[in-house]
Amino acid sequence: MQDSRRAGALAALATYLIWGVLPLYWNFLAAADAWEILAHRIVWSFVFMLCVLVCTGRWQTFCADCRTLWRNKRRGGVLILAALFVSMNWLTYIWAVNHNHVIDTSIGYYINPLMSVLFGVVFFRERLAGLQKVSVALAACGIAILTWELGSLPWIALVLAVTFATYGALKKQLCLNPFSSITLETLLLLPVAFPYVAYCVMGEGNHFSLATPGLALLLMGTGVATAVPLVLFSYGANLLPLSVLGFFQYISPTIALFLGIFFFREPFGAAQAAALAFIWAGIALFMGVERLRR
Repeated sequence: MQDSRRAGALAALATYLIWGVLPLYWNFLAAADAWEILAHRIVWSFVFMLCVLVCTGRWQTFCADCRTLWRNKRRGGVLILAALFVSMNWLTYIWAVNHNHVIDTSIGYYINPLMSVLFGVVFFRERLAGLQKVSVALAACGIAILTWELGSLPWIALVLAVTFATYGALKKQLCLNPFSSITLETLLLLPVAFPYVAYCVMGEGNHFSLATPGLALLLMGTGVATAVPLVLFSYGANLLPLSVLGFFQYISPTIALFLGIFFFREPFGAAQAAALAFIWAGIALFMGVERLRR
């Protein structure tokens, strides 16, 4: 039990470190619009995962998982929902990064653990210690301060938080082999993504051609950048309680926050600073209580 929990923690750590630096990767693709990047991301993730399945000898497991899902329509429906929610999350994130909203994405992924904790308590009957409830309340206060100071709901942050927390909860219900899960999610989206890639390739503003070899390689690389952390996330989601997994997610928004301030030079004022102070206090309290409970 302790070993599996440690493995889940390592997988979660690696996942959020990779996701933290992804704004740099999407920035290199800024010449293409968000829809085109999303379509390539789906197509090349599927291609990459097929290669992984074949090269690692997991093809038979994948076929067995497909047969199981075909017989269990409920789990198949959960997988479809997971694919839809993760695609909405991807699209919002790519658009935000390439429209100078990296700090907003950071705030969204700070909110995300609140959603994960909520889903863990409501849907999986996970329990929080008294002080952990206080930590969640502190983080919620931070988000409330930000909304009050800005005068409007931070829609980018909220969409990212809700879609990814929902995706995590759905993955928890699936209990599916991570390699099979990621392959099937991208496969389900392929009938829409591949025709759109073909449409973009035939259009005048094509970014996937011999005329732009660097950009074409980066678009192909979206498969690796997408699939590797998702596989790691799937392992973490299966081995850790959602309430713990949720607070691991503060690693990537912290990295993105610093990138937004110091690399992308986005404005960062008193409202954001005050909100994050409450959120970070909540994180520290939650992690401290979790350590004592072990």
